[in-house]
Amino acid sequence: MSFTKADSQLIVLFGASGDLTSRKLIPALIRLFDSNLISQNTRILGVGRSPFSNEEFASKVLLENDHLSKDIRKESFDKYAERFLYFTLDKDYLDDYEALAKKVFETDKTFSLEGRYLFYCSTPPNLYESIAKRLKVAGLLDDQKGSTSFRRLVVEKPFGYSLETAKSINEGLHRYFKEEQIFRIDHYLGKETVQNLLVTRFSNSIFEPLWNSKYIERVEITNAEADGVALRGGYYDHTGALRDMFQNHLLQLVSLVVMEPPQSESSEDIRNEKVRALEALRPLLTGEDIERNTLRGQYTASRINGSLVEGYREEQGVAEQSLTETFAAVRFFVDNERWKGTPFYVRTAKRMPTTVTELVIYFKRPEQQIFQYSAGHSKKNILVIRIQPNEGILLKFGVKQPGQGFKAQQVNMDFYYDSFTDRKVLQAYERLLLDALNGDATLYARAEEVEKAWEFVDPIIAHWNSQNMPMHGYPAGTWGPKMSNEFIEGPGYWRNPGELLTDDENYCVISS
Repeated sequence: MSFTKADSQLIVLFGASGDLTSRKLIPALIRLFDSNLISQNTRILGVGRSPFSNEEFASKVLLENDHLSKDIRKESFDKYAERFLYFTLDKDYLDDYEALAKKVFETDKTFSLEGRYLFYCSTPPNLYESIAKRLKVAGLLDDQKGSTSFRRLVVEKPFGYSLETAKSINEGLHRYFKEEQIFRIDHYLGKETVQNLLVTRFSNSIFEPLWNSKYIERVEITNAEADGVALRGGYYDHTGALRDMFQNHLLQLVSLVVMEPPQSESSEDIRNEKVRALEALRPLLTGEDIERNTLRGQYTASRINGSLVEGYREEQGVAEQSLTETFAAVRFFVDNERWKGTPFYVRTAKRMPTTVTELVIYFKRPEQQIFQYSAGHSKKNILVIRIQPNEGILLKFGVKQPGQGFKAQQVNMDFYYDSFTDRKVLQAYERLLLDALNGDATLYARAEEVEKAWEFVDPIIAHWNSQNMPMHGYPAGTWGPKMSNEFIEGPGYWRNPGELLTDDENYCVISS
């Protein structure tokens, strides 16, 4: 697999002393350096409130970084420490940026970076506009005409807390950056299996002709996390599963399933179709619609593998009578010709039996059932795309059972991404950072995408907050509230995936 090497540039990293920098950004940058996908002249300028020297910053993010192995820490420090610079800001990023600008321009001149700047905001979203404004006032956003210079801005989720706040953030950024300069990072879109949705659909004649309501019975997406909220209780209690996962990551997956073929593989053509896909989702607007088509729950104390696990309301930072959901399921339809009448089921939850994200396509049975299936075997053809872990694709279909007669049984055909042993597969943040450094916005969310997703989610959250809608408990380590399978209309139930892609869907962890 070939990748485009990024030109030399300056990465100005706001929030450089934060957890995300050590956990995701620095390991990704080191791997890109090691793969020779970033020019050796590229420099990383950390910006934060902690008073570090250049050497102290390099030591913190390399030598002292627990998210890098011990061997890599020492090797990376010896090879790359000189590429890490630091600038201290006071007053919570609300300083005058003239001194920062001087540092940027001096670094640019020293290393011949030709005005190529990538600003990365690993900060709370309420600082995005303030940072952008101060960059503008300090002259750091002025393009150098007639050169190869550019200014790009990467911002992390959450992209707002509601439609209103998302619009406010977008409007604030658009005062200082053009939309094509803004890269809203969603690490789910950096996963190979998410990108492979497009290739699986549009390059295979065995799937694309069947990718519609005539042949597909239902579409199901599961995002399960075995962990609870841990030390994020204070944040999570003001967010919940619907905001934390469904509005961004999972609706991005939905848009890739629903979208029509783009005119080309260009970033704008692909993102245009993703916006149209989100526009086609039938909104849940009335209380009756929301109560019939959504389900929420909250994990309760339980024993897992003999150990007592606290319930959500006992977690640090969580209100005693909290009504924040840790389980959310939504059923909806898509109002276009392709998907007319096909239900989509999406669920996300914490404290489930395993950590997994899967897309499941259930194909309709043939109208004429000539051959009977053996007892215990499903008659359905199912396509499973595993996003994480053990990324791969599984196709379940019927074959003749050995022996007399024509009894059928279901078998698996599976493919794993780690079988590409001779190929370099970039991890999510590596791929997304490289794309931003190269100016490729294909895997980044556009302002319209963010706002369309919030348009769909806002009425659900508003109804949940204003009405006495049931909050169903489920024991930690189980697959959600008891009535979860009743949420699937007609015959059928959720596929409860195991740790391995080919685990039977009845896989479950028995709590003692």
